[in-house]
Amino acid sequence: MVNTGRFVILVLAYRFLSYVVYMGSPSSGGGGDVEAVRAGHLQMLSSVVSSGGGGEQGSAAAPALTQSYHHAFEGFAAALTSSEAAALAGHERVVSVFKDRALQLHTTRSWDFLEVQSGLRSGRLGRRARASGDVIVGVIDTGVWPESPSFDDAGMPAVPPRWRGVCMEGPDFNKTSCNKKLIGARYYGVQPDSSSPAASSAGSPRDTVGHGTHTASTAGGAVVSGAGYYGLAGGDARGGAPGSRVAVYRACSMGGCASSAVLKAVDDAVGDGVDVVSISIGMGSAFQSDFLADPIALGALHAHARGVLVVCSGGNDGPGPYTVVNSAPWILTVAASSIDRSFQSDVVLGNGDVVKGVAINLSNQSLSGGEYPLVFGAQAAARYAPVAEASNCYPGSLDAEKVRGKIVVCVGTDPMVSRRVKKLVAEGSGARGLVLVDDAEKDVPFVAGGFAFSQVGIDAGAQILEYINATKNPTAVILPTEDVRDFKPAPVVASFSARGPGMAESILKPDLMAPGVSILAATTPSADTEDVPPGKKPSAYAIKSGTSMACPHVAGAAAFVKSAHPGWTPSMIRSALMTTATTTNNLGKPVASSNGAAANGHDMGAGEVSPLRALSPGLVFDTTAHDYLRFLCYYGYKEQVVRKVAGGDAAGFSCPAGAPSPDLAAAAVNYPSISVPRLQRGGKPATVTRTAINVGATNATYAAAVEAPPGVKVSVKPDRLVFNKRWTTARYEVSFEVADGAAGVSKGYAHGAVTWSDGAHSVRTPFAVNVV
Repeated sequence: MVNTGRFVILVLAYRFLSYVVYMGSPSSGGGGDVEAVRAGHLQMLSSVVSSGGGGEQGSAAAPALTQSYHHAFEGFAAALTSSEAAALAGHERVVSVFKDRALQLHTTRSWDFLEVQSGLRSGRLGRRARASGDVIVGVIDTGVWPESPSFDDAGMPAVPPRWRGVCMEGPDFNKTSCNKKLIGARYYGVQPDSSSPAASSAGSPRDTVGHGTHTASTAGGAVVSGAGYYGLAGGDARGGAPGSRVAVYRACSMGGCASSAVLKAVDDAVGDGVDVVSISIGMGSAFQSDFLADPIALGALHAHARGVLVVCSGGNDGPGPYTVVNSAPWILTVAASSIDRSFQSDVVLGNGDVVKGVAINLSNQSLSGGEYPLVFGAQAAARYAPVAEASNCYPGSLDAEKVRGKIVVCVGTDPMVSRRVKKLVAEGSGARGLVLVDDAEKDVPFVAGGFAFSQVGIDAGAQILEYINATKNPTAVILPTEDVRDFKPAPVVASFSARGPGMAESILKPDLMAPGVSILAATTPSADTEDVPPGKKPSAYAIKSGTSMACPHVAGAAAFVKSAHPGWTPSMIRSALMTTATTTNNLGKPVASSNGAAANGHDMGAGEVSPLRALSPGLVFDTTAHDYLRFLCYYGYKEQVVRKVAGGDAAGFSCPAGAPSPDLAAAAVNYPSISVPRLQRGGKPATVTRTAINVGATNATYAAAVEAPPGVKVSVKPDRLVFNKRWTTARYEVSFEVADGAAGVSKGYAHGAVTWSDGAHSVRTPFAVNVV
């Protein structure tokens, strides 16, 4: 008998692409009857989908529909032809239709470091964070390994009654996998159509990758004593809000994440009742163009409107400008930084010289009592292999006979060959170790498992090559990694961390910086088996780097602030985190990038997140739904489209008279930072208005102090804000102009800040001004 269901799916996979049909805010306010919503979507699909065989249109629409959204926003995902997608795009209820693209993952001690940086290491962070049991953090990622000690619910009270989520069952995952800590788990199986190769087909919330477990435990993991990675990074592991509840939404697999699944996960998270959503996912910066065709931006906009803060990673495409992603103003966008821990793996040459290197290698090479022959890759080139390729450990470039049993030295002049590929090439050729000479990514220790590996800088590499060339039989040994604590300087902006400006230059992005280099957190024990040292069992904890790791740090901090101020809006929590961020390192000097240059707002946003300081910000900047609607108008969307997006939130709204004008969008959103995309020399001043709310002392007077960049005149009016009681507001203007006599001021972005202080609080709002 023919399996017609499978036949239909195969036909869809061959002939159709998956599209997301976005319809704006739900007309019923969200959370309507699931079957009624699905029936409405099927009816709409039936108007454009052909049965292909003379049958009823509804019979073709049903298998085409893959997702229905109805909690935070309305829409659906379906397998369509391009002509069917175009027909739906013209429907009066539809805002946008876009392809279901694959999004990518942006792939302990860090919380101790943030506490030290706050200057408040008193244990209050741990005590107060453990009291955050009514806050729910949703993590959209690759799922969860529920057996991890980080999700132990010992001592936790009952699940908050407002929780509306579920614990979906699947292979090796049942309802008992959830508990009072891990209170919910969902997964999203997508039909295997050709447009969604990254969609997970596994029918379980269980994490087989390790990424989701790592991010979830970083955001809200319980306190686990004695955590570590094979003797490294030992100590207590905990999330930013260890008393919070965690709900996971498996929308991703190793290959990435389907846009339709991510949207469904956001929709479900809002419907389930989460307070904060952590998303360490994004599209490449080159693919950004339209907020209304960006699944994360769309989901976050509607989540924010319903009181849910969405925190996203800014991406790993740095350090070049215009690389930051997830940069919509209603998203809290996170950059990555180092912490005060380094992993040192030195190289001892045969002449006794010790060359400092970095890596996480767990080899026992130095314990064998001998040294190994040392060879430069260019001297071990395979027949017909270009010397440049052998120097870079290019696949197939090394002669195994010349490398076997030796430590090979390779350079990193070809960025197309990653560190992992070089390691696999050397290991596969029989080498006993690899020394990589490369300044790039040296700030991010490579995890090499049991293979002897060390990365050294260009100057140190020159010393090693000089020794090789001057010695008849050069030898060396690579020492196992040592965990160096209280490393200085820290934090440093990670080299990979994506930089601003973002897609809309009128909003300063990223927003914040948080630890994202060599972060210890829970993992799936079977995920990284190739890094397990010989004779060892897979570790329950792993060390990972990326803005993926930075994002849940901020999500955890947001949950921490939410627990202390449950009535605050998402934008108030964002404001508190941004205006209290730190901009100095543990040497008391300004934070720098990995190249040593001073970091600015496009590198680190407002600075390094400081959870304790954020509890008492003094002033906050709240953002209304109409702020975001005005932003969309200024950005270029027509009022009719904006009204569809907003639904009931558009009551009484109309686009400003000056729209569209992207340059004016800086004043449209009451944001805790300022970006002026065009400041004309000799032109009129650019003026931006902000409104502050007093959440500090009953009677308070704040005075403004300006950090103005050279050649730019910055004025604040009024320069004093007087509050007679809490929850009152004050409005002020910040004006920018090129200073008289500064005709030679450099073109491009200049950075500074306006700081309001009442003697007890410092409320810092960074700005970026583009002089043209």
